[in-house]
Amino acid sequence: MKESLHLFIQALLGSFRDLLPIILVIAFFQLVVLQQTPDNLGQSLFGLLFVVLGLTFFIFGLEQGLFPIGESMAHAFANKGSVFWLLCFAFALGFGTTIAEPALIAVADEASQVAAEAGLIGSQEQAMQDYADGLRITVALSVGFAIALGVLRILLNWSIQYIIMLGYALVIVLTAFAPDEIIGIAYDSGGVTTSTITVPLVTALGIGLASSISGRNPMLDGFGLIAFASLFPIVFVLAYGMIF
Repeated sequence: MKESLHLFIQALLGSFRDLLPIILVIAFFQLVVLQQTPDNLGQSLFGLLFVVLGLTFFIFGLEQGLFPIGESMAHAFANKGSVFWLLCFAFALGFGTTIAEPALIAVADEASQVAAEAGLIGSQEQAMQDYADGLRITVALSVGFAIALGVLRILLNWSIQYIIMLGYALVIVLTAFAPDEIIGIAYDSGGVTTSTITVPLVTALGIGLASSISGRNPMLDGFGLIAFASLFPIVFVLAYGMIF
């Protein structure tokens, strides 16, 4: 109990330290440049407290829960020796975490509203919902594919730089043929997929898998899955815009 409390206090102080630069920036521009105090200073400070606590609980939860789970499952699949089930798990993990990403949900909903206002899709609620759902599923499928490919890379000891270069070359080619309206959404899709839910589990999976396979270095082979999860949504969404 004392050890857990000590770890929580350390996480709390770490969260405050991480947020301190942005707090100082806001305070400087508010007090020195604008020369005025916020209208609801008490409410702002109260909200800041919740941000620090929320970030602390999130980091504490990652360290105590998600990272160990991801690494232990990677070890278990490596010991099981079934490449098929390991790739299935990697795909399902990428798809499941991405479809639940709050950032992706927000971007897909916003994209559907903008597309409706531009006359690219119907303005009916069902048409907008179908567009948003299609975008979310496309991105989730792309991340599932990306994580499975990343796991296969670790197993076969492929060089990550060549895959990344080929991937971005494909992005350049698809950009030349994709509709202008989808290009910005596609590029943003690569960022919103690597957020609060996906990153911890995927990182833990890569490190755990690289640690379990003889001849693999966790520092060299365990990282890189997030790069795949950022790249392939761009490819898939560009293709989605060209097809639909």
